[in-house]
Amino acid sequence: MNSEIGTPALPVFPDGCATVGEWLDATPDRIDRGEQLTSLTSADLARLFDELPVEDAGELVGTLWAGHAAAILTRLGTSRAAAVLDELAPDVVAAVLRHSGDELSNLRTGLSDAQRAAVDTILRWPDGTAGARMTPHVLTVLSTSSAMGARAHVRAAWKQAEIIVYVFVLDARDTLLGVVTFRDLMLAPSRMRISELMEAKLVTVEPDEDQEQAAQLLVNHRLAALPVVLDGKLLGIISADDVSDIIVAESTEDAERQGGSTPLEVPYLRASPLLLWRKRIVWLLALFVAEAYTGSVLRNFEAELDQVVALSFFIPLLIGTGGNTGTQITTTIVRALAVGEVRMRDMGRILGKEISAAGLIAIAMAVAAWIRAWTLGVGPEVGVVVTVTIAAIVVWSAVIATVLPPILRKIRLDPAVVSAPMIATVVDGTGLVIYFEVARLVLF
Repeated sequence: MNSEIGTPALPVFPDGCATVGEWLDATPDRIDRGEQLTSLTSADLARLFDELPVEDAGELVGTLWAGHAAAILTRLGTSRAAAVLDELAPDVVAAVLRHSGDELSNLRTGLSDAQRAAVDTILRWPDGTAGARMTPHVLTVLSTSSAMGARAHVRAAWKQAEIIVYVFVLDARDTLLGVVTFRDLMLAPSRMRISELMEAKLVTVEPDEDQEQAAQLLVNHRLAALPVVLDGKLLGIISADDVSDIIVAESTEDAERQGGSTPLEVPYLRASPLLLWRKRIVWLLALFVAEAYTGSVLRNFEAELDQVVALSFFIPLLIGTGGNTGTQITTTIVRALAVGEVRMRDMGRILGKEISAAGLIAIAMAVAAWIRAWTLGVGPEVGVVVTVTIAAIVVWSAVIATVLPPILRKIRLDPAVVSAPMIATVVDGTGLVIYFEVARLVLF
């Protein structure tokens, strides 16, 4: 944050802060900043932004979560809000407009032509894609330029660029041909052609690619920026600075999905009870319907339960063990898929590894189950049923939890939807079928 943001006196900020600079130092968390700013009265908020130079106001808003930024800008006058948006990076402006709905749509007309064009390019692509995360402000030179001419162009344009580590090389039709590092460009002989200097082998991503995949691609290739390309044309870049935000957002989304909830898309404290209900009820109803077949299984084996009541003693133990086993595995597999450690082609190795581990776990759980059956005094026949069943359920749940996430990734669905509650629900019903079929073989 610019150290010059410190002159204006603050209206009502806490902790005895007298200037914006002091408040920023005392409030490093962007959610806290947003909450404090949105809690100001409209008069105090207007006073603060009137006193701040527009460059500093833009830098301040750029440190906030997009939802908070949108809420603040809707309370400022149209001209002031548009001026602040004009100071932000295009991808930040696009994120703010996405969160504001129709409330700030009229501010687009107040943006500079270059800013509006850049923002419109980003808004073409759905949220969560590489195109929605890119910045169109990129240093480019023509392949026919000399190193000296390219250096002159870069000196004139570098302030508008997101990064200056790379200079991308285009032809006369704006087709991306290669890249030159800033260092190589500065050290190259003046008369050397850019086409001789550039690296033609590029790692690129299309704008409709998932943002998590784009971030992983950038990390795997250790790049400072990843070009976003459509039909050979350079649209923009995803920078290394964007990766941390993408990873945090995707990790949060995966955690929420694996808990059996639709992602909130807002900070938790900004979520109303109604929003929490909407995000959770669909999954809960789906799981309720899926769980209903457990009752159907029990009813189907009612005769066996009537004859050997002791079988019912172990139902919670067996289905709980199966759900816990599956949850452990699916959490590990989903995370490994997210960070690029495993792919669909690794299915054989993954399955072999997890079945081997499940076999060892099954032995340990079978011993524990036998001991538990013995302490309850249910007889050796029921003990055998419980012991064999728990081993079978452990292996079965391992297979289900291992196979589902890579298959979902293959068909371009988020593997995080294989949530802990979903795995537990699937294993509950199938585990009961295994239990009673084993019981039929042994006892009847």
